[in-house]
Amino acid sequence: MTLNILFATPEAVPLCKTGGLGDVCGSLPHALTELGQQTALIMPAFRQILEAGYAWEETGQTFTIPIGQKRVPGKLLRGCLPASDVPVYLIEQADYFDRPQLYGEQGEDYQDNCERFVFYCQAVLAAIKQLELPVDILHCHDWSTALLPAYLKTQYGDRAPWDRIATLYTIHNLAYQGDFWHWDMALTGLDWKYFNWRQMEFYGNLNFMKTGIAFADAISTVSPTYAQEILRPPLSCGMEGGLRHRQEDLFGILNGADYEAWNPGTDAYLGENVYDVHSFEEGKRACKAELQRSLGLPVDPAVPLLASVGRLVDQKGFDLVTRVMQQWAPAQPAQWVILGTGDPKYHQLLSQLASDYPQKIAVKLEFSNELAHQIEAGADMFLMPSQYEPCGLNQLYSLKYGTVPVVRRTGGLADTVIDASAGTQEQATGFGFTEYTALALADTLQRAVAAFEDRAGWRALVRRGMGQDWSWGRSATQYVELYEETCLRAQHRAGVSCP
Repeated sequence: MTLNILFATPEAVPLCKTGGLGDVCGSLPHALTELGQQTALIMPAFRQILEAGYAWEETGQTFTIPIGQKRVPGKLLRGCLPASDVPVYLIEQADYFDRPQLYGEQGEDYQDNCERFVFYCQAVLAAIKQLELPVDILHCHDWSTALLPAYLKTQYGDRAPWDRIATLYTIHNLAYQGDFWHWDMALTGLDWKYFNWRQMEFYGNLNFMKTGIAFADAISTVSPTYAQEILRPPLSCGMEGGLRHRQEDLFGILNGADYEAWNPGTDAYLGENVYDVHSFEEGKRACKAELQRSLGLPVDPAVPLLASVGRLVDQKGFDLVTRVMQQWAPAQPAQWVILGTGDPKYHQLLSQLASDYPQKIAVKLEFSNELAHQIEAGADMFLMPSQYEPCGLNQLYSLKYGTVPVVRRTGGLADTVIDASAGTQEQATGFGFTEYTALALADTLQRAVAAFEDRAGWRALVRRGMGQDWSWGRSATQYVELYEETCLRAQHRAGVSCP
C-alpha cells in the first residue's frame, strides 16, 4: 500500500531545529520515500528557514485565517527538503514567524505562541484544500501541531478533502505541552464545549498536548520504554489520565540514526582518520590522539577518555556528572571532555573544574557540529545519565563510532543499550544503571573503566556496538505499519476506505 503522508512540523533539519524533533522530521520523510511512500512536509516559514539559503518559490496561493475576532492573511511557498525530492510547503506570515527564534527568546516563550500556532494549524488545513494535496495520513508532531486532530474531528472531518485524512500524533517530549490561559480558547474558533477535563482543559488552562492526545486517531512516541513511562508520574507530566484512556492507541517507535551524517567510515570531520568496524582500533586511536591534542589534554591512549555532548541541564544528568567529576578529578586516571551550553550554574562549575584540572578536563561551552563528530570518534565512553530521555540520539551515534555508551536506563536509552552485566556480556553494547544518584553513576563508570583495561573484552564490546543497526530504514518500516493501522482506525470515523 502506498500512502500519501503529510508531516505537520515546526522543525526539520537542516531547515531549522531546536531538538530531536528536527532530526526526526528531517530524516524520516526521506526514509519513507525510499520505502515507496509519498511524503511531504508543511512548516511555518520561520526566519531561520528563509535565511538559510535554500530555494523557495511562490505557489500563488493565499488565504485568510480567522483568529478570534480578526482575520489574518498568509501565503504558501514551495521547495524541497535539501538533498532530497521530498516537497516542503511553507506557511508565510511575517508577523508570526519572522522572528529571531522559533518559540521564544532569552529563555522566555513568545507571549502570542497560542495565536501563532492556532494560525499555523488552520493554515495547514487551508493549504491541503487550496493545493489539492492528496493526504491519507497527517502526521502531527508535538504541541505546536496538536490542534490539527481536533479541527479535523470537530470542524472539517465530514467534508472533502479532509474526510479521508487520518491523524497520527507523535509526542517527542511530553514536558513541553503548549499550556495557555483559558481565554485563549476563543482564538481557536473551537466550541467551548470541548474545553473540558477530557479533551482540551488542563487545570483551568487550554492545553495543546492534551488536545492532540484526546483527538488523534493514534498516538506515538519515540521509544517503546518512553511510551510506558509516560503512563504514570512523574514522566506523565500530568497527562496520565488521557494517556491511559488512549493506551490501546499509544505506540512507541524508536527514532533512527542518520548514518549518512553520522558514519565514521565517511565522516569528513575526521580527515584521514576514518574507520569502520574492521579498522576501528587504528582509527579510534588516531582520532583520540588528535582530539586530546586539540583540547590540550595529554596524549595517552591508555587513559580512558569520557565525553558528553548536549544541553548542560539537570534533565541530561549534569548534576550527577559534575559531582562525579569533582570526586574523580583529584585522583582517578581519567580524562573528560564536555561540549555544550545550558544552565549558567553548569557553565561556571565546569569552567572552574577545567581550570583546576587542565590535564584531565576540557570544556567547550559552545555548540560545534565538527567537534561533536570528533568527540564521538575520539572518546572511549559517552555519558548519558539522563533523568528522562524519550529516545536519545547520541547513544546511537556513539554505538556506530565505537564509543561505548554509559547511560541511565530510561526511555530510549533503556531500549538501545544493553548493559555489560554478568548475564549479558555476550550481547552487551554498553553500561547502564537505574537509580538516579551520583553513586550509581560512579559505580557504573568504575565498571566501565575496569572493562576498558581488559583490551580484548573492550574490543569485543566496541565491535558489537558498531555492528548494531539503528538506521531510519528500520524505524520507517515500523511507521508504515502504524500508518496503515491508523488509516484503518480512521475508516470507522469517516466511513471511507484507505488506498
